[in-house]
Amino acid sequence: MQHQEYQKYYVPAQSVWPIVGAVALFLIAVGAGNFVIETTRGESGYGDNILAVGIVVLLVMLFGWFRDQINESMSGLYSDQLGRSYRQGMSWFIFSEVMFFAAFFGALFYARVIALPWLSGESNNAMTNEVLWPGFEAMWPLIETPGGVSTTAMSWSGLPTINTVILLISSVTLHFAHVGLEQGKRKQLTAMLGITILLGCGFLFLQVEEYVHAYRDLGLTLQSGIYGNTFFLLTGFHGMHVTLGTIILMVLFLRVLKGHFTHDNHFAFQAGSWYWHFVDVVWVMLYVFVYVL
Repeated sequence: MQHQEYQKYYVPAQSVWPIVGAVALFLIAVGAGNFVIETTRGESGYGDNILAVGIVVLLVMLFGWFRDQINESMSGLYSDQLGRSYRQGMSWFIFSEVMFFAAFFGALFYARVIALPWLSGESNNAMTNEVLWPGFEAMWPLIETPGGVSTTAMSWSGLPTINTVILLISSVTLHFAHVGLEQGKRKQLTAMLGITILLGCGFLFLQVEEYVHAYRDLGLTLQSGIYGNTFFLLTGFHGMHVTLGTIILMVLFLRVLKGHFTHDNHFAFQAGSWYWHFVDVVWVMLYVFVYVL
């Protein structure tokens, strides 16, 4: 009878990076919240400074944790069992991100499909319309607030469409980079991954340009009611995810240059690819429901 060979499950040593990451996210949340409040009220404060510190701490955590993970992997400490655990962990992480964006898309759906018709007096709510917002008519984008602040809706053409094309192309280039890795074509891997990173940076640059255009030319700000709030929350959080994804791809690119990854041992690359494709899918949905419809 042949005995089954069991592999030893590697248990990493205690790490300081999880608590550093928690502190970074706390600082980012506090800083971003105060920054938004201060900007809305036209006040000066420490929100932007706290936000900047949180971002720096987060970057230090990412590169420190990545360094430890890479050293463990290259030392041959990982086993097939740990590999399966990483795949399950990455799958659950992406699922949590799906739920994160589902909450914001749900808020957008509630505002457009339920709250606006309700405020306009539909479904026997005529009295609500007269009391809360007399003469209000349900329309989207809602370009006027109860306080009389008016704005201009962001068009789906121009920068949003260009950014959509950029992200779709980046998914294709990353796929061919993955194919090159699996087939042992290192030049294809390096070139396609480098192009993907450049496309990600281009997307972020154009999104900043879009925000400048929104504030300077359209009057579309965080003070622009539910439309402005949902627009900046959805696009802003997606931009944060693209930033994180670009950082991950840069780390992978440096590892590729050092000769890391083989066709049968490259889950770190695969995990980064999963994340990038997920970010692209979210943008396509965002483009349709925030910009087009």
